[in-house]
Amino acid sequence: MDVTLVPLEFAKEGVEFQYLGPSQECRECKLKNVCLRLEEGKWYRVVGIRGNEHECKIHNNGKVIAVEVEEIPAKIVLPRKMAIEGSTVQYSPVKCRNKGCIYYEYCHPYRLRGETKIKIEKVLEEIDCPLNIGEFSLVLARW
Repeated sequence: MDVTLVPLEFAKEGVEFQYLGPSQECRECKLKNVCLRLEEGKWYRVVGIRGNEHECKIHNNGKVIAVEVEEIPAKIVLPRKMAIEGSTVQYSPVKCRNKGCIYYEYCHPYRLRGETKIKIEKVLEEIDCPLNIGEFSLVLARW
Protein backbone atom coordinates (compact mmCIF):
# COMPACT_ATOMS: atom_id res chain seq x y z
CA MET A 1 0.00 0.00 0.00
CA ASP A 2 1.31 3.45 -0.95
CA VAL A 3 0.69 6.84 0.60
CA THR A 4 0.30 9.78 -1.77
CA LEU A 5 -1.40 13.16 -2.01
CA VAL A 6 -4.62 13.65 -3.99
CA PRO A 7 -7.01 16.60 -4.54
CA LEU A 8 -9.66 16.90 -1.83
CA GLU A 9 -12.42 15.70 -4.19
CA PHE A 10 -10.56 12.36 -4.62
CA ALA A 11 -10.20 11.81 -0.88
CA LYS A 12 -12.98 9.27 -0.41
CA GLU A 13 -12.51 5.55 0.09
CA GLY A 14 -13.22 3.67 -3.13
CA VAL A 15 -12.39 6.53 -5.51
CA GLU A 16 -10.39 5.24 -8.49
CA PHE A 17 -8.01 7.39 -10.52
CA GLN A 18 -5.25 7.10 -13.08
CA TYR A 19 -1.91 8.70 -12.24
CA LEU A 20 -0.83 10.64 -15.32
CA GLY A 21 2.56 11.83 -14.05
CA PRO A 22 3.97 15.08 -12.71
CA SER A 23 3.26 18.60 -13.94
CA GLN A 24 6.03 21.11 -14.53
CA GLU A 25 5.10 22.88 -11.26
CA CYS A 26 5.68 19.67 -9.27
CA ARG A 27 9.45 19.71 -9.83
CA GLU A 28 9.99 22.51 -7.30
CA CYS A 29 7.42 21.37 -4.71
CA LYS A 30 8.68 20.30 -1.28
CA LEU A 31 6.06 17.48 -1.25
CA LYS A 32 7.00 15.98 -4.63
CA ASN A 33 8.48 12.83 -3.06
CA VAL A 34 5.05 11.95 -1.67
CA CYS A 35 3.02 12.86 -4.77
CA LEU A 36 5.35 11.40 -7.38
CA ARG A 37 5.83 7.92 -5.94
CA LEU A 38 3.05 6.39 -8.04
CA GLU A 39 3.72 4.81 -11.43
CA GLU A 40 2.66 6.86 -14.45
CA GLY A 41 -0.30 5.42 -16.36
CA LYS A 42 -1.40 3.00 -13.62
CA TRP A 43 -4.78 3.04 -11.89
CA TYR A 44 -5.19 3.36 -8.12
CA ARG A 45 -8.01 3.12 -5.56
CA VAL A 46 -8.16 5.17 -2.36
CA VAL A 47 -8.33 2.73 0.58
CA GLY A 48 -7.69 5.06 3.53
CA ILE A 49 -7.54 8.73 4.43
CA ARG A 50 -4.62 10.08 6.46
CA GLY A 51 -6.26 13.47 6.95
CA ASN A 52 -3.33 15.89 6.58
CA GLU A 53 -4.15 18.67 4.09
CA HIS A 54 -1.38 20.51 2.21
CA GLU A 55 -1.22 23.48 -0.17
CA CYS A 56 -0.94 22.62 -3.89
CA LYS A 57 -0.34 24.92 -6.85
CA ILE A 58 -1.79 22.67 -9.56
CA HIS A 59 -5.14 21.44 -8.24
CA ASN A 60 -8.29 23.56 -8.62
CA ASN A 61 -9.05 24.01 -4.94
CA GLY A 62 -5.38 24.57 -4.03
CA LYS A 63 -5.28 21.71 -1.54
CA VAL A 64 -4.33 18.03 -1.46
CA ILE A 65 -4.69 15.44 1.27
CA ALA A 66 -2.67 12.37 2.23
CA VAL A 67 -4.34 9.05 1.37
CA GLU A 68 -3.47 5.37 1.22
CA VAL A 69 -3.89 3.83 -2.23
CA GLU A 70 -3.64 0.41 -3.83
CA GLU A 71 -2.89 -0.29 -7.46
CA ILE A 72 -5.81 -1.75 -9.40
CA PRO A 73 -5.99 -3.34 -12.83
CA ALA A 74 -6.88 -0.92 -15.62
CA LYS A 75 -10.20 -0.96 -17.45
CA ILE A 76 -10.37 -1.54 -21.19
CA VAL A 77 -12.97 -1.89 -23.94
CA LEU A 78 -12.58 -4.87 -26.25
CA PRO A 79 -14.67 -7.18 -28.41
CA ARG A 80 -16.78 -9.67 -26.43
CA LYS A 81 -15.23 -12.64 -28.25
CA MET A 82 -11.76 -11.66 -26.92
CA ALA A 83 -12.93 -11.12 -23.33
CA ILE A 84 -12.20 -14.42 -21.63
CA GLU A 85 -11.20 -14.06 -17.98
CA GLY A 86 -7.66 -15.28 -17.35
CA SER A 87 -6.69 -15.29 -21.04
CA THR A 88 -3.87 -13.33 -22.64
CA VAL A 89 -4.90 -11.59 -25.86
CA GLN A 90 -3.33 -9.42 -28.54
CA TYR A 91 -5.08 -6.06 -27.98
CA SER A 92 -5.56 -3.39 -30.63
CA PRO A 93 -7.22 -0.11 -29.63
CA VAL A 94 -10.79 0.47 -30.81
CA LYS A 95 -10.69 2.92 -33.71
CA CYS A 96 -12.83 5.81 -32.52
CA ARG A 97 -12.41 9.59 -32.35
CA ASN A 98 -15.45 10.40 -30.20
CA LYS A 99 -13.55 12.05 -27.32
CA GLY A 100 -16.81 12.98 -25.60
CA CYS A 101 -17.83 9.34 -25.17
CA ILE A 102 -17.90 7.99 -21.60
CA TYR A 103 -15.89 4.96 -22.79
CA TYR A 104 -13.23 6.88 -24.75
CA GLU A 105 -10.47 6.52 -22.14
CA TYR A 106 -11.12 2.76 -22.00
CA CYS A 107 -11.04 2.43 -25.81
CA HIS A 108 -7.73 4.33 -25.87
CA PRO A 109 -5.86 3.20 -22.73
CA TYR A 110 -3.07 5.54 -21.70
CA ARG A 111 -0.38 2.86 -21.40
CA LEU A 112 -1.20 0.86 -24.52
CA ARG A 113 0.16 1.97 -27.87
CA GLY A 114 -0.40 -0.19 -30.92
CA GLU A 115 -0.86 -3.93 -30.59
CA THR A 116 0.03 -5.22 -27.11
CA LYS A 117 -0.48 -8.49 -25.24
CA ILE A 118 -2.65 -8.09 -22.14
CA LYS A 119 -4.13 -10.51 -19.60
CA ILE A 120 -7.87 -10.18 -19.00
CA GLU A 121 -8.49 -10.19 -15.24
CA LYS A 122 -12.28 -9.76 -15.17
CA VAL A 123 -15.10 -9.00 -17.58
CA LEU A 124 -17.16 -6.21 -16.01
CA GLU A 125 -20.09 -5.45 -18.30
CA GLU A 126 -21.34 -5.28 -21.87
CA ILE A 127 -21.42 -1.75 -23.23
CA ASP A 128 -23.44 0.04 -25.86
CA CYS A 129 -21.11 1.91 -28.19
CA PRO A 130 -22.79 5.23 -29.09
CA LEU A 131 -21.33 5.01 -32.62
CA ASN A 132 -21.79 1.25 -33.02
CA ILE A 133 -18.07 0.83 -33.72
CA GLY A 134 -17.28 -2.56 -35.20
CA GLU A 135 -19.49 -5.45 -36.11
CA PHE A 136 -19.32 -7.06 -32.69
CA SER A 137 -20.48 -6.45 -29.16
CA LEU A 138 -18.07 -4.67 -26.83
CA VAL A 139 -17.36 -5.23 -23.14
CA LEU A 140 -15.62 -3.31 -20.41
CA ALA A 141 -13.00 -5.45 -18.68
CA ARG A 142 -10.11 -5.13 -16.20
CA TRP A 143 -6.63 -6.11 -17.33
